Amino acid sequence: MLEAPSNNKLPAIPAKRYFSIGEVSELCGVKPHVLRYWEQEFPQLKPLKRRGNRRYYQRQDVILIRQIRSLLYEHGFTIGGARQRLLGNDSVVNVNQSQQLAHQLRVELEDILQILRY
Repeated sequence: MLEAPSNNKLPAIPAKRYFSIGEVSELCGVKPHVLRYWEQEFPQLKPLKRRGNRRYYQRQDVILIRQIRSLLYEHGFTIGGARQRLLGNDSVVNVNQSQQLAHQLRVELEDILQILRY
């Protein structure tokens, strides 16, 4: 079986307010049908739905999807186990999300600094 790449190898999250399902799929290394399935299985994952039932994910949704992906693909949790982990350990999830957000901000600030140096 092919192994999914780790979260460390995923691309940086761009500085955008909303992301389409295709963009989130690329950012998280997960196919769109898997994202739609996860919406049914994880109550925290609720993207905005607009015209034509199109999904629009926000930054915190992308971070949550990366967390779910890590639990399932890297740590070997089942869907039920990952759901319990996310529901039962909100403080752990919040710390992980905060760490990922801080890392993302640092990457973006370093990019801005490099632009300003030129």
